[in-house]
Amino acid sequence: MKNIRTILFDLDGTLIDTNELIIASFDHTFKQFNHTFTREEIIAFNGPPLVETFEKISPGDAAEMVKTYREHNLAHHDSYVTAYPYVLETLEKLRTAGVNLGIVTTKMRPGVEMGLALTGLDKIIDTVITLGDVTHAKPHPEPVQKGMEALGGDAETTLMVGDNSHDIEAGKNAGIQTAGVAWAHKGREHLAAYEPDYILEDMRDLLQMTGE
Repeated sequence: MKNIRTILFDLDGTLIDTNELIIASFDHTFKQFNHTFTREEIIAFNGPPLVETFEKISPGDAAEMVKTYREHNLAHHDSYVTAYPYVLETLEKLRTAGVNLGIVTTKMRPGVEMGLALTGLDKIIDTVITLGDVTHAKPHPEPVQKGMEALGGDAETTLMVGDNSHDIEAGKNAGIQTAGVAWAHKGREHLAAYEPDYILEDMRDLLQMTGE
């Protein structure tokens, strides 16, 4: 295992638990536009950029659906969102040890900043790459490459950590090591099928991987 000096994280479902907020926001949006999906179907929509999901469902309404989703998501954000166990203390230890920490997400910056401020991660994370900062979203390598460049990292010593197939694929496409999280909403087995280099049972596993 190569020494990890730069770690890029997905945000939702990886560092912070936004699962119920996401489900509620999708559910609210679908009801406004007279679509019906089960909870399991809604969970499957989590991951890709919103516009991609809504264009597949109702191309003519996609822009308005994105707007409706984001308004609901931001309005109810603080009622739902918490950091996953051991996230804050682990990232603080990594940062103290000189590991560079970044976030690469398909969310827009306002929602990202709310989540970081609410959980205290804003004081620990060194750089954030959002959907608005790139031309191509994950699984394209561009977001990962931008995060790596911002932190002065190199492919040999950088790790991408995420809860979704797009995170693993983006890391692989950028030529870096990848780790899935066992607490992924879609399940450990779902992520394992994309063959990440590692599966984290909890966030503290990163301390062993980096030798801290």
